[in-house]
Amino acid sequence: MYKIGFDNDKYLSMQSSRIRDRIDEFGGKLYLEFGGKLFDDYHASRVLPGFQPDSKLQMLLQLKNEAEIVIAISAEDVEREKVRADYGITYDHDVERLISEFNEIGLMVGSVVLTKYAPTEKVLEFEARLGEKGYPVYHHYVIDGYPSNVTRIVSDDGFGKNDYIKTQRELVIITAPGPGSGKMATCLSQLYHEHKRGVKAGYAKFETFPIWNLPLKHPVNIAYEAATADLNDVNMIDPWHLEAYGETTVNYNRDVEIFPVLKATFDRIYGECPYKSPTDMGVNMAGNCIVDDEAVKEAAKQEVIRRYFKALRDVAKGQKNLDELFKLELLMNQAGISVEDRASVVAARKKAELTELPAAAIELADGTVVTGRTSDLLGCASAVLLNALKSLGGIDDDILLINPDVIRPIQELKVNHLGNKNPCLHTDEVLIALSISAVTDENAKKALDQLKGLNNAEMHSTVLLSHVDEKVTKNLGMRVTADVKTPE
Repeated sequence: MYKIGFDNDKYLSMQSSRIRDRIDEFGGKLYLEFGGKLFDDYHASRVLPGFQPDSKLQMLLQLKNEAEIVIAISAEDVEREKVRADYGITYDHDVERLISEFNEIGLMVGSVVLTKYAPTEKVLEFEARLGEKGYPVYHHYVIDGYPSNVTRIVSDDGFGKNDYIKTQRELVIITAPGPGSGKMATCLSQLYHEHKRGVKAGYAKFETFPIWNLPLKHPVNIAYEAATADLNDVNMIDPWHLEAYGETTVNYNRDVEIFPVLKATFDRIYGECPYKSPTDMGVNMAGNCIVDDEAVKEAAKQEVIRRYFKALRDVAKGQKNLDELFKLELLMNQAGISVEDRASVVAARKKAELTELPAAAIELADGTVVTGRTSDLLGCASAVLLNALKSLGGIDDDILLINPDVIRPIQELKVNHLGNKNPCLHTDEVLIALSISAVTDENAKKALDQLKGLNNAEMHSTVLLSHVDEKVTKNLGMRVTADVKTPE
Protein backbone atom coordinates (compact mmCIF):
# COMPACT_ATOMS: atom_id res chain seq x y z
CA MET A 1 0.00 0.00 0.00
CA TYR A 2 1.31 3.44 -0.93
CA LYS A 3 1.13 5.93 1.93
CA ILE A 4 2.60 9.43 2.14
CA GLY A 5 5.28 9.67 4.79
CA PHE A 6 7.20 12.82 3.81
CA ASP A 7 6.18 16.50 3.74
CA ASN A 8 7.70 17.83 0.53
CA ASP A 9 6.59 21.44 0.98
CA LYS A 10 8.11 21.56 4.46
CA TYR A 11 11.32 20.12 3.02
CA LEU A 12 11.61 22.78 0.31
CA SER A 13 11.17 25.53 2.87
CA MET A 14 13.47 24.09 5.55
CA GLN A 15 16.22 23.05 3.14
CA SER A 16 16.53 26.38 1.35
CA SER A 17 16.45 28.20 4.71
CA ARG A 18 19.20 25.96 6.11
CA ILE A 19 21.47 26.66 3.15
CA ARG A 20 20.91 30.41 3.52
CA ASP A 21 21.83 30.12 7.20
CA ARG A 22 25.06 28.33 6.28
CA ILE A 23 25.93 31.09 3.79
CA ASP A 24 25.49 33.66 6.57
CA GLU A 25 27.64 31.61 8.96
CA PHE A 26 30.60 32.04 6.61
CA GLY A 27 30.06 35.70 5.88
CA GLY A 28 28.47 35.49 2.45
CA LYS A 29 30.34 32.97 0.26
CA LEU A 30 29.60 29.25 0.35
CA TYR A 31 30.83 26.38 -1.80
CA LEU A 32 28.22 23.64 -1.56
CA GLU A 33 29.21 20.14 -2.66
CA PHE A 34 26.00 18.76 -4.10
CA GLY A 35 25.73 14.97 -4.05
CA GLY A 36 23.11 12.76 -5.65
CA LYS A 37 20.77 13.52 -8.52
CA LEU A 38 19.25 16.93 -9.05
CA PHE A 39 16.64 16.30 -11.72
CA ASP A 40 15.40 12.81 -11.01
CA ASP A 41 16.06 11.50 -7.51
CA TYR A 42 13.77 8.51 -7.81
CA HIS A 43 15.52 6.62 -5.02
CA ALA A 44 14.56 9.35 -2.57
CA SER A 45 10.98 9.42 -3.86
CA ARG A 46 10.70 5.66 -3.38
CA VAL A 47 12.03 5.49 0.18
CA LEU A 48 10.50 8.79 1.31
CA PRO A 49 6.97 8.60 -0.18
CA GLY A 50 5.87 12.17 -0.77
CA PHE A 51 9.35 13.35 -1.78
CA GLN A 52 9.14 14.60 -5.35
CA PRO A 53 11.92 13.44 -7.72
CA ASP A 54 12.77 17.05 -8.57
CA SER A 55 12.63 18.34 -4.97
CA LYS A 56 16.32 19.29 -4.88
CA LEU A 57 15.87 21.20 -8.09
CA GLN A 58 12.80 23.02 -6.77
CA MET A 59 14.72 23.88 -3.62
CA LEU A 60 17.57 25.35 -5.68
CA LEU A 61 15.10 27.39 -7.70
CA GLN A 62 14.18 29.15 -4.46
CA LEU A 63 17.85 30.20 -4.30
CA LYS A 64 18.40 30.83 -8.00
CA ASN A 65 19.12 34.56 -7.62
CA GLU A 66 21.89 33.78 -5.11
CA ALA A 67 23.34 30.66 -6.75
CA GLU A 68 25.53 29.66 -9.65
CA ILE A 69 26.56 26.19 -10.69
CA VAL A 70 30.02 24.83 -11.42
CA ILE A 71 30.08 21.37 -13.00
CA ALA A 72 33.08 19.18 -12.21
CA ILE A 73 34.12 16.33 -14.48
CA SER A 74 37.25 14.21 -14.38
CA ALA A 75 39.40 14.41 -17.50
CA GLU A 76 40.06 10.71 -16.98
CA ASP A 77 36.34 10.00 -17.37
CA VAL A 78 36.26 12.05 -20.58
CA GLU A 79 39.26 10.16 -21.94
CA ARG A 80 37.81 6.71 -21.22
CA GLU A 81 34.32 7.75 -22.29
CA LYS A 82 32.70 6.77 -19.01
CA VAL A 83 28.95 6.20 -19.41
CA ARG A 84 26.21 7.30 -17.05
CA ALA A 85 24.22 4.07 -16.74
CA ASP A 86 20.74 5.56 -16.19
CA TYR A 87 20.89 7.68 -19.36
CA GLY A 88 23.29 5.62 -21.45
CA ILE A 89 25.36 8.68 -22.40
CA THR A 90 28.99 9.54 -21.72
CA TYR A 91 29.88 11.89 -18.88
CA ASP A 92 31.07 14.63 -21.24
CA HIS A 93 27.76 14.65 -23.10
CA ASP A 94 25.92 14.53 -19.79
CA VAL A 95 27.71 17.74 -18.77
CA GLU A 96 26.31 19.39 -21.90
CA ARG A 97 22.86 17.97 -21.10
CA LEU A 98 23.04 19.31 -17.55
CA ILE A 99 24.07 22.76 -18.78
CA SER A 100 21.13 22.84 -21.17
CA GLU A 101 18.61 21.71 -18.54
CA PHE A 102 19.91 24.11 -15.89
CA ASN A 103 19.66 27.00 -18.34
CA GLU A 104 16.12 26.06 -19.37
CA ILE A 105 14.85 26.41 -15.80
CA GLY A 106 16.73 29.60 -15.04
CA LEU A 107 19.70 28.32 -13.01
CA MET A 108 23.00 29.96 -13.88
CA VAL A 109 25.87 27.70 -14.96
CA GLY A 110 29.07 29.67 -14.43
CA SER A 111 31.71 27.26 -15.67
CA VAL A 112 33.02 23.72 -15.99
CA VAL A 113 36.13 22.43 -14.22
CA LEU A 114 38.14 19.53 -15.60
CA THR A 115 39.71 17.69 -12.67
CA LYS A 116 42.75 15.39 -12.96
CA TYR A 117 43.48 17.40 -16.08
CA ALA A 118 45.62 16.14 -18.95
CA PRO A 119 45.28 17.65 -22.47
CA THR A 120 44.44 14.53 -24.48
CA GLU A 121 42.71 14.70 -27.85
CA LYS A 122 39.30 13.78 -26.43
CA VAL A 123 39.64 16.25 -23.57
CA LEU A 124 40.66 19.08 -25.89
CA GLU A 125 37.76 18.30 -28.21
CA PHE A 126 35.36 18.44 -25.24
CA GLU A 127 36.84 21.78 -24.14
CA ALA A 128 36.38 23.14 -27.65
CA ARG A 129 32.70 22.17 -27.66
CA LEU A 130 32.16 23.99 -24.37
CA GLY A 131 34.11 27.00 -25.61
CA GLU A 132 31.92 27.27 -28.68
CA LYS A 133 28.91 27.49 -26.35
CA GLY A 134 30.56 30.24 -24.32
CA TYR A 135 31.35 28.34 -21.13
CA PRO A 136 34.68 28.92 -19.35
CA VAL A 137 36.64 25.75 -18.67
CA TYR A 138 39.10 25.57 -15.77
CA HIS A 139 41.81 22.99 -15.06
CA HIS A 140 42.55 21.21 -11.81
CA TYR A 141 45.47 18.82 -11.63
CA VAL A 142 46.44 15.59 -9.92
CA ILE A 143 48.27 16.45 -6.68
CA ASP A 144 50.95 14.05 -5.47
CA GLY A 145 49.99 12.63 -2.09
CA TYR A 146 46.28 13.54 -2.31
CA PRO A 147 44.43 13.26 0.01
CA SER A 148 46.84 12.40 2.84
CA ASN A 149 49.78 14.80 2.32
CA VAL A 150 48.04 17.90 3.63
CA THR A 151 51.22 19.98 3.76
CA ARG A 152 51.75 19.56 0.03
CA ILE A 153 48.07 19.76 -0.90
CA VAL A 154 47.48 23.07 0.88
CA SER A 155 50.38 24.87 -0.78
CA ASP A 156 51.36 26.60 -4.00
CA ASP A 157 52.57 23.20 -5.25
CA GLY A 158 49.17 21.66 -4.52
CA PHE A 159 45.91 23.61 -4.75
CA GLY A 160 47.99 26.59 -5.81
CA LYS A 161 48.64 24.99 -9.21
CA ASN A 162 44.94 24.69 -9.93
CA ASP A 163 43.12 27.36 -11.87
CA TYR A 164 41.11 29.72 -9.71
CA ILE A 165 37.48 29.41 -10.78
CA LYS A 166 35.95 32.85 -11.15
CA THR A 167 32.49 32.97 -9.58
CA GLN A 168 29.96 35.76 -9.25
CA ARG A 169 27.43 34.73 -6.64
CA GLU A 170 27.44 33.95 -2.93
CA LEU A 171 26.27 30.34 -3.29
CA VAL A 172 28.38 28.16 -5.59
CA ILE A 173 26.89 24.72 -6.25
CA ILE A 174 29.54 22.15 -7.20
CA THR A 175 27.83 19.26 -8.97
CA ALA A 176 28.92 16.53 -11.38
CA PRO A 177 27.62 13.89 -13.77
CA GLY A 178 28.57 11.12 -11.35
CA PRO A 179 30.77 10.00 -8.44
CA GLY A 180 34.55 10.35 -8.55
CA SER A 181 34.42 13.62 -10.45
CA GLY A 182 36.34 15.63 -7.84
CA LYS A 183 33.61 17.78 -6.28
CA MET A 184 35.12 17.91 -2.80
CA ALA A 185 38.64 18.65 -4.07
CA THR A 186 37.21 21.43 -6.24
CA CYS A 187 35.55 23.03 -3.21
CA LEU A 188 38.71 22.83 -1.11
CA SER A 189 40.86 24.20 -3.91
CA GLN A 190 38.54 27.18 -4.19
CA LEU A 191 38.72 27.80 -0.43
CA TYR A 192 42.51 27.93 -0.70
CA HIS A 193 42.41 30.41 -3.58
CA GLU A 194 39.71 32.54 -1.96
CA HIS A 195 41.77 32.72 1.24
CA LYS A 196 44.81 33.91 -0.70
CA ARG A 197 42.61 36.65 -2.13
CA GLY A 198 41.42 37.68 1.30
CA VAL A 199 37.93 36.16 0.94
CA LYS A 200 36.60 34.00 3.76
CA ALA A 201 34.53 31.39 1.98
CA GLY A 202 32.86 28.35 3.50
CA TYR A 203 32.26 24.76 2.52
CA ALA A 204 29.27 22.54 3.17
CA LYS A 205 27.99 19.26 1.85
CA PHE A 206 24.50 18.38 0.71
CA GLU A 207 23.81 14.65 0.57
CA THR A 208 20.31 13.30 1.12
CA PHE A 209 21.52 9.91 2.36
CA PRO A 210 22.29 8.53 4.80
CA ILE A 211 19.93 10.65 6.89
CA TRP A 212 22.06 11.78 9.80
CA ASN A 213 19.31 12.09 12.40
CA LEU A 214 17.69 8.70 11.80
CA PRO A 215 18.97 5.58 13.61
CA LEU A 216 21.85 3.69 12.02
CA LYS A 217 19.67 0.66 11.23
CA HIS A 218 16.58 2.60 10.24
CA PRO A 219 15.27 1.04 6.98
CA VAL A 220 15.79 4.33 5.10
CA ASN A 221 19.50 4.24 5.92
CA ILE A 222 19.70 0.52 5.15
CA ALA A 223 18.07 1.27 1.78
CA TYR A 224 20.88 3.74 1.07
CA GLU A 225 23.43 1.00 1.68
CA ALA A 226 21.43 -1.23 -0.66
CA ALA A 227 21.50 1.46 -3.35
CA THR A 228 25.28 1.76 -3.05
CA ALA A 229 26.04 -1.94 -2.54
CA ASP A 230 28.20 -1.92 -5.66
CA LEU A 231 30.35 0.86 -4.11
CA ASN A 232 30.47 -0.96 -0.77
CA ASP A 233 29.53 2.19 1.13
CA VAL A 234 28.83 1.51 4.80
CA ASN A 235 26.74 3.61 7.17
CA MET A 236 28.32 4.17 10.54
CA ILE A 237 27.99 6.21 13.72
CA ASP A 238 29.95 9.45 13.30
CA PRO A 239 32.67 9.04 15.97
CA TRP A 240 33.77 12.67 15.65
CA HIS A 241 30.26 13.95 16.37
CA LEU A 242 29.80 11.55 19.27
CA GLU A 243 33.05 12.68 20.86
CA ALA A 244 32.40 16.39 20.32
CA TYR A 245 28.75 16.56 21.35
CA GLY A 246 27.83 13.25 22.98
CA GLU A 247 25.17 12.80 20.27
CA THR A 248 24.71 9.78 18.01
CA THR A 249 24.43 10.66 14.33
CA VAL A 250 24.85 8.66 11.15
CA ASN A 251 27.28 9.26 8.32
CA TYR A 252 28.95 7.00 5.80
CA ASN A 253 32.42 5.56 5.81
CA ARG A 254 34.02 7.72 3.11
CA ASP A 255 33.15 11.00 4.86
CA VAL A 256 34.25 9.67 8.24
CA GLU A 257 37.52 8.41 6.79
CA ILE A 258 38.34 11.67 4.94
CA PHE A 259 37.37 14.01 7.79
CA PRO A 260 40.85 14.11 9.42
CA VAL A 261 42.24 15.31 6.09
CA LEU A 262 39.48 17.88 5.71
CA LYS A 263 40.03 19.12 9.25
CA ALA A 264 43.76 19.46 8.67
CA THR A 265 43.10 21.27 5.39
CA PHE A 266 40.79 23.76 7.10
CA ASP A 267 43.31 24.21 9.90
CA ARG A 268 46.01 25.15 7.39
CA ILE A 269 43.79 27.51 5.41
CA TYR A 270 41.97 29.23 8.26
CA GLY A 271 43.98 28.33 11.32
CA GLU A 272 40.99 26.44 12.71
CA CYS A 273 38.42 24.04 11.30
CA PRO A 274 34.85 25.38 11.58
CA TYR A 275 33.52 21.82 11.88
CA LYS A 276 33.96 19.26 14.63
CA SER A 277 32.54 16.33 12.68
CA PRO A 278 31.49 15.16 9.21
CA THR A 279 27.87 15.58 10.33
CA ASP A 280 28.55 19.26 11.01
CA MET A 281 29.49 19.75 7.34
CA GLY A 282 26.08 18.61 6.11
CA VAL A 283 22.98 20.72 5.58
CA ASN A 284 20.45 17.97 4.89
CA MET A 285 17.02 18.53 6.48
CA ALA A 286 15.19 15.50 5.03
CA GLY A 287 14.97 13.69 8.37
CA ASN A 288 13.05 16.62 9.85
CA CYS A 289 10.35 16.32 7.20
CA ILE A 290 9.27 12.70 7.80
CA VAL A 291 5.65 12.83 8.95
CA ASP A 292 4.84 9.11 9.06
CA ASP A 293 7.78 6.99 10.15
CA GLU A 294 5.96 3.68 9.65
CA ALA A 295 5.09 4.56 6.05
CA VAL A 296 8.68 5.53 5.37
CA LYS A 297 10.01 2.35 6.99
CA GLU A 298 7.76 0.17 4.85
CA ALA A 299 8.69 2.02 1.65
CA ALA A 300 12.38 1.62 2.45
CA LYS A 301 12.01 -2.10 3.13
CA GLN A 302 10.34 -2.54 -0.25
CA GLU A 303 13.26 -0.71 -1.87
CA VAL A 304 15.76 -3.13 -0.32
CA ILE A 305 13.76 -6.09 -1.63
CA ARG A 306 13.59 -4.55 -5.11
CA ARG A 307 17.36 -3.99 -5.09
CA TYR A 308 17.82 -7.64 -4.13
CA PHE A 309 15.72 -8.89 -7.04
CA LYS A 310 17.61 -6.62 -9.42
CA ALA A 311 20.93 -7.99 -8.19
CA LEU A 312 19.65 -11.56 -8.66
CA ARG A 313 18.78 -10.74 -12.25
CA ASP A 314 22.09 -9.00 -12.93
CA VAL A 315 24.09 -11.90 -11.49
CA ALA A 316 22.10 -14.35 -13.63
CA LYS A 317 22.92 -12.26 -16.71
CA GLY A 318 26.60 -12.04 -15.75
CA GLN A 319 26.41 -8.27 -15.21
CA LYS A 320 27.25 -8.25 -11.50
CA ASN A 321 29.47 -10.21 -9.15
CA LEU A 322 28.19 -12.12 -6.16
CA ASP A 323 29.63 -9.71 -3.58
CA GLU A 324 26.86 -7.18 -4.20
CA LEU A 325 24.22 -9.90 -3.91
CA PHE A 326 25.69 -11.13 -0.62
CA LYS A 327 25.75 -7.55 0.68
CA LEU A 328 22.05 -7.16 -0.13
CA GLU A 329 21.22 -10.44 1.58
CA LEU A 330 23.02 -9.18 4.68
CA LEU A 331 21.09 -5.91 4.57
CA MET A 332 17.80 -7.77 4.28
CA ASN A 333 18.72 -9.76 7.37
CA GLN A 334 19.59 -6.55 9.22
CA ALA A 335 16.23 -5.06 8.26
CA GLY A 336 14.43 -8.26 9.30
CA ILE A 337 12.78 -8.73 5.93
CA SER A 338 12.48 -11.37 3.21
CA VAL A 339 11.02 -11.41 -0.30
CA GLU A 340 7.76 -12.72 1.21
CA ASP A 341 7.30 -9.26 2.75
CA ARG A 342 6.45 -8.08 -0.76
CA ALA A 343 2.73 -8.75 -1.30
CA SER A 344 3.01 -8.95 -5.08
CA VAL A 345 5.68 -11.67 -4.78
CA VAL A 346 3.47 -13.88 -2.62
CA ALA A 347 0.42 -13.41 -4.86
CA ALA A 348 2.27 -13.97 -8.15
CA ARG A 349 4.00 -17.12 -6.96
CA LYS A 350 0.72 -18.50 -5.60
CA LYS A 351 -1.00 -17.81 -8.95
CA ALA A 352 1.83 -19.53 -10.83
CA GLU A 353 1.65 -22.54 -8.53
CA LEU A 354 -2.12 -22.89 -9.00
CA THR A 355 -2.10 -22.47 -12.79
CA GLU A 356 1.33 -23.99 -13.52
CA LEU A 357 1.89 -21.02 -15.82
CA PRO A 358 3.96 -17.83 -15.61
CA ALA A 359 2.07 -15.29 -13.51
CA ALA A 360 2.28 -11.71 -12.29
CA ALA A 361 0.66 -9.69 -9.54
CA ILE A 362 0.16 -5.98 -8.94
CA GLU A 363 -0.38 -4.40 -5.56
CA LEU A 364 -2.25 -1.17 -6.23
CA ALA A 365 -1.67 1.99 -4.21
CA ASP A 366 -4.70 1.25 -2.00
CA GLY A 367 -3.39 -2.23 -1.10
CA THR A 368 -5.59 -4.21 -3.48
CA VAL A 369 -3.71 -7.11 -5.12
CA VAL A 370 -4.65 -8.42 -8.57
CA THR A 371 -3.08 -11.25 -10.54
CA GLY A 372 -2.79 -12.44 -14.11
CA ARG A 373 -1.30 -15.42 -15.93
CA THR A 374 0.08 -16.18 -19.36
CA SER A 375 -2.49 -17.37 -21.91
CA ASP A 376 -2.56 -18.10 -25.62
CA LEU A 377 -3.29 -14.42 -26.23
CA LEU A 378 -1.48 -12.48 -23.52
CA GLY A 379 1.75 -12.61 -21.57
CA CYS A 380 1.40 -12.51 -17.79
CA ALA A 381 2.43 -8.83 -17.62
CA SER A 382 -0.25 -7.90 -20.14
CA ALA A 383 -2.88 -10.00 -18.39
CA VAL A 384 -2.25 -8.50 -14.97
CA LEU A 385 -2.16 -5.01 -16.45
CA LEU A 386 -5.68 -5.41 -17.87
CA ASN A 387 -6.91 -6.94 -14.61
CA ALA A 388 -5.47 -4.02 -12.64
CA LEU A 389 -7.25 -1.53 -14.90
CA LYS A 390 -10.49 -3.45 -14.38
CA SER A 391 -10.03 -3.30 -10.61
CA LEU A 392 -9.33 0.44 -10.69
CA GLY A 393 -12.32 1.10 -12.89
CA GLY A 394 -14.75 -1.16 -11.02
CA ILE A 395 -15.20 -3.29 -14.14
CA ASP A 396 -16.37 -6.87 -13.68
CA ASP A 397 -13.58 -9.41 -14.05
CA ASP A 398 -15.56 -11.45 -16.61
CA ILE A 399 -15.84 -8.56 -19.07
CA LEU A 400 -13.49 -8.69 -22.07
CA LEU A 401 -11.82 -5.35 -22.63
CA ILE A 402 -10.31 -6.42 -25.95
CA ASN A 403 -12.07 -8.79 -28.31
CA PRO A 404 -9.93 -11.85 -29.16
CA ASP A 405 -10.73 -11.13 -32.82
CA VAL A 406 -8.70 -7.91 -32.42
CA ILE A 407 -5.80 -9.67 -30.74
CA ARG A 408 -5.35 -12.53 -33.23
CA PRO A 409 -4.49 -10.38 -36.27
CA ILE A 410 -1.82 -8.65 -34.17
CA GLN A 411 -0.41 -12.06 -33.25
CA GLU A 412 -0.34 -13.12 -36.90
CA LEU A 413 1.46 -9.91 -37.84
CA LYS A 414 4.06 -10.50 -35.10
CA VAL A 415 4.78 -14.12 -35.98
CA ASN A 416 4.27 -14.25 -39.75
CA HIS A 417 5.71 -10.89 -40.76
CA LEU A 418 7.81 -9.41 -37.95
CA GLY A 419 9.77 -12.52 -37.01
CA ASN A 420 8.57 -12.88 -33.42
CA LYS A 421 8.50 -16.39 -31.98
CA ASN A 422 6.22 -15.48 -29.07
CA PRO A 423 2.67 -14.66 -30.25
CA CYS A 424 1.52 -13.37 -26.84
CA LEU A 425 0.92 -9.63 -26.76
CA HIS A 426 3.32 -7.45 -24.80
CA THR A 427 2.05 -4.59 -22.67
CA ASP A 428 2.61 -1.92 -25.32
CA GLU A 429 0.64 -3.94 -27.88
CA VAL A 430 -2.15 -4.53 -25.38
CA LEU A 431 -2.42 -0.81 -24.63
CA ILE A 432 -2.59 -0.01 -28.35
CA ALA A 433 -5.33 -2.63 -28.81
CA LEU A 434 -7.15 -1.24 -25.75
CA SER A 435 -6.95 2.27 -27.19
CA ILE A 436 -8.50 1.08 -30.45
CA SER A 437 -11.26 -0.77 -28.57
CA ALA A 438 -11.95 2.33 -26.47
CA VAL A 439 -13.27 4.12 -29.56
CA THR A 440 -16.39 1.93 -29.58
CA ASP A 441 -16.40 0.17 -26.17
CA GLU A 442 -17.26 2.12 -23.01
CA ASN A 443 -15.61 -0.44 -20.71
CA ALA A 444 -12.37 -0.27 -22.68
CA LYS A 445 -12.47 3.53 -22.49
CA LYS A 446 -13.15 3.38 -18.76
CA ALA A 447 -10.20 1.00 -18.29
CA LEU A 448 -7.91 3.21 -20.34
CA ASP A 449 -8.82 6.17 -18.16
CA GLN A 450 -7.42 4.31 -15.12
CA LEU A 451 -3.79 4.27 -16.29
CA LYS A 452 -2.78 7.05 -13.89
CA GLY A 453 -3.98 4.85 -11.04
CA LEU A 454 -1.06 2.49 -11.68
CA ASN A 455 1.43 5.07 -10.42
CA ASN A 456 3.20 3.83 -7.26
CA ALA A 457 1.88 0.30 -7.72
CA GLU A 458 4.14 -2.67 -6.91
CA MET A 459 4.40 -5.51 -9.43
CA HIS A 460 6.10 -8.90 -9.44
CA SER A 461 6.43 -11.48 -12.21
CA THR A 462 7.42 -15.12 -11.78
CA VAL A 463 9.41 -14.89 -15.02
CA LEU A 464 11.79 -12.27 -16.34
CA LEU A 465 9.98 -9.56 -18.27
CA SER A 466 10.87 -8.54 -21.79
CA HIS A 467 12.64 -5.24 -22.31
CA VAL A 468 9.47 -3.66 -23.69
CA ASP A 469 7.35 -4.82 -20.72
CA GLU A 470 9.94 -3.45 -18.29
CA LYS A 471 9.91 -0.11 -20.08
CA VAL A 472 6.12 0.19 -20.27
CA THR A 473 5.51 -0.74 -16.64
CA LYS A 474 8.21 1.71 -15.54
CA ASN A 475 6.68 4.48 -17.67
CA LEU A 476 3.34 3.80 -15.99
CA GLY A 477 4.95 4.43 -12.61
CA MET A 478 4.97 0.83 -11.39
CA ARG A 479 7.87 -0.66 -9.44
CA VAL A 480 8.62 -4.08 -10.83
CA THR A 481 10.52 -7.13 -9.63
CA ALA A 482 10.83 -10.57 -11.21
CA ASP A 483 12.03 -14.05 -10.41
CA VAL A 484 15.10 -15.16 -12.30
CA LYS A 485 13.34 -17.51 -14.69
CA THR A 486 13.12 -17.22 -18.44
CA PRO A 487 9.63 -17.59 -19.98
CA GLU A 488 9.15 -20.92 -21.74
